Amino acid sequence: MTYAATYLGEVADIAATISADHMERMAHGIAAVRERGGRLFIVGVGGGAGHASHAVNDFRKIAHIESYTPTDNVSELTARVNDDSWESSYSAWLRTSRIDADDALLVFSVGGGSKEHNISMNLVAAMDLAVEVGAPIYAIVGKADGHAAQVADVAIVVESPAARRTPHVESFQAILWHLVVSHPAVEAQPGKWEEVDGVGAAAGS
Repeated sequence: MTYAATYLGEVADIAATISADHMERMAHGIAAVRERGGRLFIVGVGGGAGHASHAVNDFRKIAHIESYTPTDNVSELTARVNDDSWESSYSAWLRTSRIDADDALLVFSVGGGSKEHNISMNLVAAMDLAVEVGAPIYAIVGKADGHAAQVADVAIVVESPAARRTPHVESFQAILWHLVVSHPAVEAQPGKWEEVDGVGAAAGS
């Protein structure tokens, strides 16, 4: 079997393991943030940071949810890292944003962070602050034993072969946040091409 065939076969296998019930809970939980006038804070590092920026756009434009990510402001982020620490950079930003129980935190991470192994401690600190203030946490990650999977209100664990965990998890993060944005409970206006073609989430609800 070729590498491409193996990889695509794994994609199909992974998709079959994603819990639709968990995705429904995530979608309705995020819709509730909008209904109570809260904000959605989205965090990730590396590819997850790229996802966060893209997702902020989608949740703001398509879902009409006030959304932000610390990595969109490179000046503030690098100042916090330089003057304080990488570990506190996201949590300090969230404190300045006055995150509270009306808000929610959405986490994109391959491992989900680990205090034991000192990995992605900026994400760990951000999640711990969300727990402290009572903000619900939603996470799409690749490890069930990471910090995110342990503390999130809804954690989607993308079960994938260890040799290709990062590409599969990061790919499914994009698939699954688009699922949420286009969910009938979340979508406030159709995407451009859905609008042009006269279709959208409402048609599939």
